[in-house]
Amino acid sequence: MTEKNSTSSITPIASENAAAAELIQSINASQISDAIKAVGCAVTAIEQDGVVRLHSASHGVGFQVLWGNEVSPGQYADLTLSCPLRVQGGILPEGVLSSWHRSKRFARVAQHGDFVVLEMDMIAAGGVSPAHLVLTMHLWTQMMGQFFLHLRNYSASDEALQAAAADREATAALPATSKPVAAEMAE
Repeated sequence: MTEKNSTSSITPIASENAAAAELIQSINASQISDAIKAVGCAVTAIEQDGVVRLHSASHGVGFQVLWGNEVSPGQYADLTLSCPLRVQGGILPEGVLSSWHRSKRFARVAQHGDFVVLEMDMIAAGGVSPAHLVLTMHLWTQMMGQFFLHLRNYSASDEALQAAAADREATAALPATSKPVAAEMAE
């Protein structure tokens, strides 16, 4: 009975070691390019100053891969997926960024001058599977779509709120009756 228990405790350790051997400890342009293609997006690799830069698009809008901590030449522990968008007129409706952060996880938004940047980090440090890279890329494309929808819906609801406020102001400017309706009914 003791031997059976000792054998069963060895097997999971052996399978954990086999699984750990399949994990990616750092990421490179080829692996990320494959993950981008796996979710149905085209990718362009441009070498600049000895570093491969990846550019792609989802929902008709471009994004780029910004490499993080370099582990060895061409291998990175992490990266940031970045989608910069120019704000028309340079003015973003107040509250649109905080509304995104209250309602969404995984991707963050920041404003830099006339640009709004949607970003999401991908970390390989500690080990991830190739499937995790594809899943994270899929999540990124979903976050991009949800952010574009958020901007469109926020603009529409913001305009509706402004129209309602204008109606209230117009109603307040009308001449007041001598008695409120509720007061007339009470008499």
